[in-house]
Amino acid sequence: MGSWVAWTRSGERCALTLALAVLLHSTILRHSAALGSVGQCKPKSSCNECIRTPHCAWCSKVDFLQPGEGQSRRCGSVEALKGRGCTQDKIQSPREGMKLLKNQPINSGQKGDTVVQLRPQSLNLQLRLGVPLQFQVTFRRAEGYPIDLYYLMDLSYSMNDDLQNIKNLGQEILSALTSVTKSVRIGFGSFVDKVALPYVSTVRSKLKNPCPNRLTFCQPAFSFRNVLPLTNDAAEFQRRVSQQNISGNLDSPEAGFDAMMQAAVCQEEIGWRNVTRILVYTSDDTFHTAGDGKLAGIYLPSDGRCHLDAGEYKRSTDYDYPSVGHLSQILSSHNIQLIFAVTDKSVPSYRALSQLIPQSVVGELKEDSSNVVQLISDAYKSLSSTIYLESQGAPHGLDITYDSHCGGGRSLLGQQRGECTNITIDQEISFMVTVSSSACLSGQHKFFIKPQGFSEQLQVTVEMQCDCNCQDLQPRHEFCNGNGTLNCGVCSCDQGHQGRKCECVKEMDRPGGEAGGGGGSGGADLYASCRETNTSQLCSGRGDCVCGQCVCRGVDVRGTYCDCDDSTCNRDNNLICGGHGRCDCGKCVCEPGYSGAACECPDAQTECKGPDGKLCSGQGQCQCNRCQCKQGYYGQYCGYCRHCDPCLTHRECVKCHGTLKDSSDQNCSALCGETLVKRVPSVPGSLCRVEGFVFSTQEKDNAVHIQYAEAPNVIDTTTMIVGSSVSSIIFIGLILIIVYRILLELYDRREYQHFIRDQKNMKWKETQNPLFRDATTTTVNPMFNDS
Repeated sequence: MGSWVAWTRSGERCALTLALAVLLHSTILRHSAALGSVGQCKPKSSCNECIRTPHCAWCSKVDFLQPGEGQSRRCGSVEALKGRGCTQDKIQSPREGMKLLKNQPINSGQKGDTVVQLRPQSLNLQLRLGVPLQFQVTFRRAEGYPIDLYYLMDLSYSMNDDLQNIKNLGQEILSALTSVTKSVRIGFGSFVDKVALPYVSTVRSKLKNPCPNRLTFCQPAFSFRNVLPLTNDAAEFQRRVSQQNISGNLDSPEAGFDAMMQAAVCQEEIGWRNVTRILVYTSDDTFHTAGDGKLAGIYLPSDGRCHLDAGEYKRSTDYDYPSVGHLSQILSSHNIQLIFAVTDKSVPSYRALSQLIPQSVVGELKEDSSNVVQLISDAYKSLSSTIYLESQGAPHGLDITYDSHCGGGRSLLGQQRGECTNITIDQEISFMVTVSSSACLSGQHKFFIKPQGFSEQLQVTVEMQCDCNCQDLQPRHEFCNGNGTLNCGVCSCDQGHQGRKCECVKEMDRPGGEAGGGGGSGGADLYASCRETNTSQLCSGRGDCVCGQCVCRGVDVRGTYCDCDDSTCNRDNNLICGGHGRCDCGKCVCEPGYSGAACECPDAQTECKGPDGKLCSGQGQCQCNRCQCKQGYYGQYCGYCRHCDPCLTHRECVKCHGTLKDSSDQNCSALCGETLVKRVPSVPGSLCRVEGFVFSTQEKDNAVHIQYAEAPNVIDTTTMIVGSSVSSIIFIGLILIIVYRILLELYDRREYQHFIRDQKNMKWKETQNPLFRDATTTTVNPMFNDS
């Protein structure tokens, strides 16, 4: 599996390295052995093609092939090649393997040593095409790991009351983080929006004072400003923040993406160390994203570079807002963990954003930011309890999966990235990483495996084993009769020569051509020796005629004329010769105890004997350990008759079951055979009878199903007569009542029709009611002159 790196440090470190190496070595061997046991080699005609097929090896022994065998017969499994006489030193079968290059033990750094949280740190993989390789990665978060926290605040006018609280929270934030680690630094930055319409008013007076009313003073708007680089001086943080004034803009969304991008890429200006990096983002509204800049005529996409001038991002009107994907990639590559501290109305938007940015959490901020210290503390604990392990820079064609073992029996298998949640400080977790390649990668390729939000990483170097190194390359080799170059046991003939050993002059272009030399044999004679008869195809159509001899194509084709194909035998259950024999020139040679064209017939008769011990119940013959029933009979043991009376056939079986206390008793199997018998409360339909029982039969799924029940008692004649009489009286009474109700209804309808007719014929005298007088009111307008 390759040599392991020897360490010249302390004996303890060497022991740890060796232990992990042995573990990884055994893992590789088990995995490779498992794959090899189930893999199937597909023969190829060249050494390079052969070893690029999983589980295949190549024999470079010069005299390995038998007459008539093609070069593809050199390709096969190691066991098969050894069984055919190839020695180990002539077998080309590169083995996948691994070398540990750097494997420092995990160290919390409490004794002054370098903090190590990820192990190993560097390794080299030797991969074969299509063959996976596994190795283990261990991670343990060190207690007291240093923290850099940069506080990024929205200074739009709606955050005025929040700013007053933040001015007094510097020491509290440091104190809260000091409980986690002794090394904490804090910085402060602020943002508003791009100074352009329609984000910010460009009226001269509003540019100077963007506050809503003139009695309040606000500082001019800006996109992002680095107020205080990272420092461990809480008093300086409080002093610099207290000097800040609120600002203002026109629209609700802010330039938070611009601010986060500059805070991430301006490493020196912000003062980031190679420690845990936390960016706290506070706002009470949403954010602008890529494309919004076009509203102000800003169309150049963000270039992801630092553009701070005297601590301020002054090129915000040159570049559009970053996209979510671009910002996510920048934060991840710079190992920055993000805490969104936003008010309740903005929480849904930022939660959706957090799903797209790894190592980010969202906390609900009170309207005046009074809970910001507790929010940062809770969010940091949430971030530190979740570990994501992922690969970066892996070349195309390389497939990487993770099995996460998080302790307490918690495991996630076959994931695209490692993931463990609810992890405590100093809890060790492990990931089994599986790497496989679907393409032959030339040269060395590097990629990295790292936990999100941490600077430590594992460097993995990959080399593919895709080319043979037989170490026998020799021109004009004697095996090739001096007319070709030997490489991996195969002759590459010089121009004008052919044959497995380059023994023939290439003198024929078609069958029957004129001879050009070569031992005095003409082309027709050479081709004739490749035909079994004058009308046969050359080499039976399964090979090539080279130097008057057939070179067969395919690993299963052989014979002087390639007339034997060991893959054309009959199959049973999709297995050649049923898996109970070998194929010899198209015919199965069966193992003892089997017969038939596909070795499908076992000689035993165990499956033909029924419960009564008879072969096929005397109604058939046992062939291939299966009953071949006579016409009219069926079932596994030919125990059923299609044209027989079922009542007579099964009455003894039902009688036997009816007399048993337990219907599952097997004492009736001799009488019932394969019949399925079930006792039920009653049996509907046409019945068969037998001594106190009734039963019915039904053929279903090539079996007979019987349901039986106790025969019903004889009906009492007296009871039947009395019951019939009473029923008749009741029935006649109901008929009389119905007739009476119909007659009554007809009478009522007829009388109603008479009433309607008389009403239409009646005429009333139309005279005025003497008691009724019209209401009359007369009003005179005094201003109206009638003249």
